This record gives sequence, C-alpha cells and structure tokens, in this order.
Amino acid sequence: MTIEQIFQDKSIKAKGKVKTLGEWLLNGELPIDELLAYAEKQKASDKATCIEAVEFATKKTPKIADEYLLDYVTNSLKDEEPRLKWESAKVIGNIAKLFPEKLEKAITNLLPNAENKGTVVRWATAYALAEILKLKTENNVNLLSKVETLCDKEEDNGVKKKYLDALKKVKK
Repeated sequence: MTIEQIFQDKSIKAKGKVKTLGEWLLNGELPIDELLAYAEKQKASDKATCIEAVEFATKKTPKIADEYLLDYVTNSLKDEEPRLKWESAKVIGNIAKLFPEKLEKAITNLLPNAENKGTVVRWATAYALAEILKLKTENNVNLLSKVETLCDKEEDNGVKKKYLDALKKVKK
C-alpha cells in the first residue's frame, strides 16, 4: 500500500491513517522526507494528518527526526490551519532535545500561537515551549520571562499547567 492509497481509502479513518503512516516511519518503511514531500502537495487536512503521523512516530522515537523535519514543522507553525499549527508544535516538543542549538526560529514561530484563540493550538504551543524551556539553553534568557507572562495571562488550566510544570523544573 502507498501513501496515496491510504489517503484514498475511505474505509480507513483519520486515526488509522495516522497510525499506519506513523508505524511505517518508525520501522523505516517510509522516510520522513518522503511523507513531508507528499504532504506538501495535499490539502490542509491531509497535510495535518501527515504531520500527525510524524508526531505519533516522534513521540515514540524522537531520534528519527532530522533538521529537515525541524525546519518543516517550524515553517508549518505559520500556516492558517489550526491543526497544522498544533501538530507541528507537538512535533517540536517531541524533538526539541535533539536540536537544542537550533530552536530560535521555532521559538519565534511558536510565540504568536501561544495567544491563538484555539485552546488546542495554545496547549500544543505550551507543550513545545515548555520542552524547549526545560533544555535550559541560552534561549531561556529571553524565553523564561515570555513564558511567565504567557502563564500569567493564560485562562485555560490545562495550558497553564504545561507552563507551570516547566517553570518549576527550570527554577530548581
């Protein structure tokens, strides 16, 4: 079965597509760059499903990520589609520890999403920013005060908790 066939098969639900593609990524049957090249030519919902498959795989095995993936999801944070924003943010949260010195652009693209009207976008953004903060890199010089401000302004408890947990770990 090919990527195209998975997306054309209406009997496979979205979560099934994510799981199948994610498992292909994990077992090496599908290179990430091939999936991202496919995603680039798709409508927003299918592109988001591809990124969700990458999120599924990087959650289990972050080391499958490379700089191309980091750049791809960093750029996807600026997309209009909320699901692309949140899936990309979750991938960044999963892989940040592999690229501690290459996260400036990701941070720049994440920060506007931290004030998005969508709770899921804000939660995923908080997850990514929290994971970056926990790395205790030079990024924290500017990021720490921004996260504290975001945390103070955040009204959703789930999003706020992501920030608070990271702030506790960083201030130890």
